[in-house]
Amino acid sequence: MTTVMEGTVFTPSLEGMKLVKSDEGEMLTKPFLDVCKLILPVIEKFGAAMALVKSDVGGNISRLENKYSSNPSQYHLLYSMIKEEVEAKTAKSSSSCTNGLLWLTRAMDFLVELFRNLLEHPGWTMSQACSDAYTKTLKKWHGWLASSSFTVAMKLAPDKKKFMEVIGGDGDLNADIDMFCKTFSPLLQENHKFLDSIGMDNLKAS
Repeated sequence: MTTVMEGTVFTPSLEGMKLVKSDEGEMLTKPFLDVCKLILPVIEKFGAAMALVKSDVGGNISRLENKYSSNPSQYHLLYSMIKEEVEAKTAKSSSSCTNGLLWLTRAMDFLVELFRNLLEHPGWTMSQACSDAYTKTLKKWHGWLASSSFTVAMKLAPDKKKFMEVIGGDGDLNADIDMFCKTFSPLLQENHKFLDSIGMDNLKAS
């Protein structure tokens, strides 16, 4: 007998988003990364179509987590490790935490846009929803090779009806998708604003 998931696949991340900001309104490292980790099971449900996104997201979470774990009190606030790299002039390095946060935020932008499409365009196929989200978010930052790989992967997108059933559990899926987009989007915009302030938000893939 299969057990039905309590709530939807978004329920844990929606709970986690409540803890991302400190009382002073600052972005906290561990809670933000925890929310991103809780979104990995959502990405997994896409199967092969999202294999690239999943490995990219997982790698960037690990990079930031490793830095945080090296000194949790020093890196308690998400932007503290970035400021340190800016001062050391290492922020633009491809292996920097700054680069990790930039691409993690962009991947999350893509997912928010994708789920917004699934909500607002019920007549679209999954491939259409994916392609439109990609064009609006990641495409402008990708070179030809990454863009080609992504376009091929999108063709492997699962059947939308089955996918929605799998992620729905016993919760109100449309309400949770709406809440996910509305709650997560401002947090991602805050990351972009900070990255823009240090001249990193327009960095393209090498």
